[in-house]
This record gives sequence, C-alpha cells and structure tokens, in this order.
Amino acid sequence: MLFYRVVAFFVTGIPKVVWRVRIEGRERLPGAGAYVIAPSHRSMMDIPFVAGITKRRVRFMGKAPLFRIPVVGWTFRALGSFPVERDGNDRKPLRDSLKILAGGDALVVYPEGTRQNGPEIQKLQPGAAYLAVKARVPIVPVGVSGAEEIFRSRRGRLPGIGRVVVVIGEPIFPPERSGSVVKREVVDETTAELAEALQRVFDRANDVRSRTSR
Repeated sequence: MLFYRVVAFFVTGIPKVVWRVRIEGRERLPGAGAYVIAPSHRSMMDIPFVAGITKRRVRFMGKAPLFRIPVVGWTFRALGSFPVERDGNDRKPLRDSLKILAGGDALVVYPEGTRQNGPEIQKLQPGAAYLAVKARVPIVPVGVSGAEEIFRSRRGRLPGIGRVVVVIGEPIFPPERSGSVVKREVVDETTAELAEALQRVFDRANDVRSRTSR
C-alpha cells in the first residue's frame, strides 16, 4: 500500500496541480467498503483525474495493448490495474473484478466502453451495472470535464493547460436480490439509472468548468 501511495502521489498529484483540478462531491463517496466508480470517458487523462478523487486504493481495467508499453504498463500495474483483451472472450477480467470488489476495493469501470467525444453520454455498456448487482455494491457516477481538451486540436506535441473539473454524484444502490442469478432486467434498469445520473454529473462538470475557466 505504501508503494501504491508513492506512485499515486506522482501520477495523480502532478496532473492535479498542472490542470488545476477541481473536485466536487467528494463527500458522496462511500467511506468504507467496495464500490464501482463509473466515469465519463473522453481522454486517457481521465485515469489520473479519476484516481485522484479518493485517497483509497482505486483499481482500473485497461486495454491489454497499453500494458505492453514499457512505462505505461508498469505504471498501470503499479496502480493496481489489470488488462482486458479487446475481443471480450476472456472471462478472467470479470473474475478479477468481482474478486477486487469482494476484497473491499473501489473499481473503476468506464460504462461508455471506450473514449467518446462531445457533451452527450453515449449508450452505456452493461458491465458496470452487472458488477454492482452481482457484488451487491453501489455505483458512483463521475463526470470529468476538460480532459478531452488536453490533446485535442493541439499543434505540436505539448498538451493544453486548462482547468479540469470532476463531479462525483450520489451513489446508486442496486436493488436487493435473492440467490446468485443476476436478472437481465435488473441490470438494464440499473444501467438506465446510471446513464441518467452520469449525464447529470457530466453536465454539471462541464457547466462548472465553463464558469470557472473564464
């Protein structure tokens, strides 16, 4: 854990200062126990911004090719991330995710699946809701505004320096279930509730950023 804190200090602390990260709603995070963090996803820079919302250890899923990049892969693994193959046939990430949640850690799952563009949250994948229902843990929607602007439409190699705003929403608690079977309709309902909540916090993050960046 000490090693994680040291790595996280640099990985999350430096971007927080450089991009003047403003975090709203941190008090809404569960104080103990496992939960799924479901952020909007517009940039690879979402990773340090989301990891910086709590001092607790945060675990991530990541695309397997990223783990084959020497420095990036080492950093991801040091932060407790694990790879997911693109074809989706490997069920090990699902088992790993449930094991992480069973161990009481927070797990980041990007419900939009991959990086998107624009102010509208795209159709959500059911993974985040399924894990929350299966593990009986809450989902926390997180909107990240400003990360998309860091590298988009940039001339040259230097990133843009602006403000990033992160808004944390109220936890969503999946309905109680009996038995081990996760019903599809429950996952669909939870996914729909998450989609609405994620759009609200993303809208809020964009609004706060537009007002505080002037």
